Amino acid sequence: MASQTVRVTVKGKNIQVTPALRDYAEKRVAKLSKYFQWRQDVQVEVMLSVERDTQIAEITYHLGGLLMRGESRSKDMYASIDEASDKIERQVRKYKNKIQQREHETLRMSNSAVQAEAAGADVQAEDESRPRVVRTKRFAIKPMDIEEAIMQMELLGHDFFVFANANTDEVNVLYKRKDGNYGLIEPTLEDEG
Repeated sequence: MASQTVRVTVKGKNIQVTPALRDYAEKRVAKLSKYFQWRQDVQVEVMLSVERDTQIAEITYHLGGLLMRGESRSKDMYASIDEASDKIERQVRKYKNKIQQREHETLRMSNSAVQAEAAGADVQAEDESRPRVVRTKRFAIKPMDIEEAIMQMELLGHDFFVFANANTDEVNVLYKRKDGNYGLIEPTLEDEG
């Protein structure tokens, strides 16, 4: 087995990241690396922030094109780090076999485009009384099948997921329904006639 490299980046927003807090976060997320032993390079981002009196920890794992995210809010930053890390561990346990199978297939095939998110700039609206777009996200989408899109959506903890359907080469939107099932939105062109 090749030696594993886990790169952990700890950042703070509205909080001073002390050496003790940084060390705790790094050690806590490193415990999860046992689940990623087949990976040569794992990147982990830990964003610690404070909003009013709420301590927020957001942990994001980057495994090639696969993203896993856990977030927690509490009165104590250490508890938030623990809970966010625990959320990711539950996701990994639930999807471990599917993740490993997907990763092995990815390694066998050529390196495909990496799905990355980049935060966009806030957009100012003229009319303050109407709802407005306050954030734009841009990300590269890669072709995947519906099962992989479901797994990715669940790992991110989102209620919807935009992806390129590998079977149709169309952009689709997958969403979680209130009954626990999933819905799929496929685009069609309106008849012009």
